[in-house]
Amino acid sequence: MLLLRLCLLLATTSLTLHENVGEVLVPSAVLESVAQKFVAERNNLLSQQCTKTITAAWNYHTNLTLHNKLILLGAQEDYRVLQKDSWMLAQSWKEVKHHLQDPSLRHQLKIMLVLGPAALSSPYLAAYLRTVEGMKEVYRSASVCDYYTPDLCGLTPQQGVQEIFKKSTDAAELAYIWRSWRDQTRGIRKSYRRYMDLANLAAHTNNLVNKVELELGEYGGGGFRQDLQEAWQQLRPLYLQLHAYTRRKLRQVYGPQVVTERGPLPAHLLGDLWAQQWKVWDLIIPFPGKTNPNVTLEMKRQWYTPRRIFQLAEDFFTSLGLPRLPASFWRDSLLQKPRYRDVLCHASAWDFCNGKDFRMSQCTEVRQEDLSSTHHEMAHVQYFLHYRHLPYTLRQGANPSFQEALGHVVQMSASTPQHLQKLGLLRGLKEDREVDINFLLQEATDKLTFMAYAHVMDSWRWDVFDGTIHDKDWNCAWWDLRFTVQGVKPPELRTEEDFDPAAKYHVVADLSYTRYFVSLVLQFQFYKALCVRASQYDPLQPSTPLHKCDFYQSRGAGDALRTMMKLGRSKPWSEALQALTGNSKLDASAMRDYFRPLEEWLKEDNQRHGEFVGWRADDQYCLYKKPAETPLPVTPPPSYGNSRTSDRQQQQQ
Repeated sequence: MLLLRLCLLLATTSLTLHENVGEVLVPSAVLESVAQKFVAERNNLLSQQCTKTITAAWNYHTNLTLHNKLILLGAQEDYRVLQKDSWMLAQSWKEVKHHLQDPSLRHQLKIMLVLGPAALSSPYLAAYLRTVEGMKEVYRSASVCDYYTPDLCGLTPQQGVQEIFKKSTDAAELAYIWRSWRDQTRGIRKSYRRYMDLANLAAHTNNLVNKVELELGEYGGGGFRQDLQEAWQQLRPLYLQLHAYTRRKLRQVYGPQVVTERGPLPAHLLGDLWAQQWKVWDLIIPFPGKTNPNVTLEMKRQWYTPRRIFQLAEDFFTSLGLPRLPASFWRDSLLQKPRYRDVLCHASAWDFCNGKDFRMSQCTEVRQEDLSSTHHEMAHVQYFLHYRHLPYTLRQGANPSFQEALGHVVQMSASTPQHLQKLGLLRGLKEDREVDINFLLQEATDKLTFMAYAHVMDSWRWDVFDGTIHDKDWNCAWWDLRFTVQGVKPPELRTEEDFDPAAKYHVVADLSYTRYFVSLVLQFQFYKALCVRASQYDPLQPSTPLHKCDFYQSRGAGDALRTMMKLGRSKPWSEALQALTGNSKLDASAMRDYFRPLEEWLKEDNQRHGEFVGWRADDQYCLYKKPAETPLPVTPPPSYGNSRTSDRQQQQQ
């Protein structure tokens, strides 16, 4: 027997209580029954409103009219109100949920008890939304002027800036654009303190200590920070070798005055405004001209159509013993761009929250990229299909990173030359170590380098939210982390008058980067496990490298995927990971295995050239306040420029 207020039972059964009542003894079976009824009722209501909202979103995304947009905004507001209402009612169960016998019931109530910032009371929620929107508006309105044509302004990361970073090797131009963008966004610092306070208040409202606990709650709690750190330490030896190799190649372009022999990499020379990925492939490629073949022309020669691309993607999953898509998918999905209406063309998978309606939207073209992305998005649809039997609250990936990891792992297998050969799109495939090294190096400069940046971003934010970093040290702490983890430095001295984290949209828009970091670790963890299940990879046989694995047609791989996907969010994500990989812990060693041929090659190349592995500080990077006289940044000798510089100058003559 449990002591429980009668008003609790009445509230959770949607009855009305008009006066206070005393405490009564309630049998455990009654408590369990009432809890079941409450959770079932909430799941039903949330599922119905989710269906209405997703339907409105689909109608707008596939027909961009003002009418459809207004309907979507109304549905989103109704959904928000219902979520808040459900959260408030769930609070009544906070003190007694541990008495419930059904673990699934306890798990669903635990999920319902956390709402995020939407849990804030109306005045504080309005302040939070206003603050975030204000920061986003500063970011959206920011732009810079061209280095060579100062009258040409309005350049943004989406329009012009990233293109300059990808093509230019004029260090002075890159430093100017890099600095100008941060000059435009540093004013966000004034709002960030207010945002931090409100984000932590949102965590308190959810009965958590701070924003860090709120974000890490989806991964099991604060102890997950250590798991992330350990995963990065597993990858660091590979990163050090990649860093040393890249530094040598960039030094050949810019000279030792700009890229020192043992220093960190200048952040503005890595082909990306934020140096989150190293898009300098043309400058560092080991074996020019050696790449995996592109099958786009062969697809067109064989008269591929968008529908055939989708059918091939479906065939990938049925070859694993997984189910075919329902007829409604083929009837209602948007497989190619319509002629007479505007749509959003980015590829996306849709779950309409009713357990039967699943779709994809993609303006498919006959090209290899779309063949790859179709496999990725269809993996999401398969996940939807497998957990549709669960209550609404549990119909999600095991954690926020599982869905993307699954999409990427299927995409990896379906993009291998081995798989494309099975499709009849490649013939006469030959082993070529130089092609393999080029491929793996390009993958590493895209994924491994991104993980380093993601690790820095959320490590910095969490230290800000829990008070480890005081607001007077925000910017210098940012550069301390970037130096320590990434081995990069700014092109000029930074101070606490700057606010360089705000140069990235995700910081100002309150969007986590941890989900991307975890997704990449899981992607390779999934891939290795599935390849072992398919007998396509043996860690003891170096002649069968992991990056060449294709688990297509493996029922063993399909069984492992099915077991994991059926769990949805019904179990702790570690159990879902265990079901697929046999390991319940985040483990980046699979990523090291994937890149092992590259790591061995990098070690040999760095040793052959006597390149120092690691980095040491070669200057001061950030001060609390600038000295009275700061020397101007050194402009590299003209001989280190490229054709783009001269081309641009000729345009002005």
